[in-house]
Amino acid sequence: MSIATCTPSEASSRLSAGTAVLIDVRTPAEYRAVHADGARLAPLDQFDPSALASIIPAGGTIHLLCKSGARAQTAACRLAESGMQGVVVAGGTDAWVAAGLPVVRGKAAIALERQVRIAAGLIVLTGVVLGYTVHHYWFALSGAVGAGLAIAGITDTCMMGMLLARMPWNR
Repeated sequence: MSIATCTPSEASSRLSAGTAVLIDVRTPAEYRAVHADGARLAPLDQFDPSALASIIPAGGTIHLLCKSGARAQTAACRLAESGMQGVVVAGGTDAWVAAGLPVVRGKAAIALERQVRIAAGLIVLTGVVLGYTVHHYWFALSGAVGAGLAIAGITDTCMMGMLLARMPWNR
C-alpha cells in the first residue's frame, strides 16, 4: 500500500487554500502543548475514518500529522482500508515547527515517548531491585519490559505508549 506524503509547507498551502483538512492524530496532551494552526484533533486510539468523511472539502484531501510521522502513517492505512485517501505530512509537527509555520502553543506536557522511557526505566529498576532483595523471579519483570521494547521497535507499535495515552493526564 502506497501512502502519499507532502512537506509541511505544501500542507500549509493546501490548508490555506481550503483544499485540505489537517488532522492531528497525537494524544490530547501533545496537541495541547503545540499543534499546527488549523489542525483538528483526532487521537489515533480513537481514530474513526467515517467520522472524517463529513469534514473533507469538495475535491479536498485529509492531511495527517503526528509528532514525526509514524502515527500518521498508521492513520493513513486506516483511511485506506475504509476507502479514503490520506496524505501524511512528512516529519510531522516537529517538521512543521522547524519550517516556521504557524502553531498554537499551550500547556506543555511530558511527551508520550518520554513517558514510555520513564515508565520502562522504573519498571526495569523495580524488577532488578526486587530480584536482588526479594526473589530472583522478579528479574523476569525486567526481561518482560525488554522484550516489550524490542517488539515495539520491530513492529513500530508500542503497547505501553497506547496504555499511557489512555491515562487521565494525557486526556
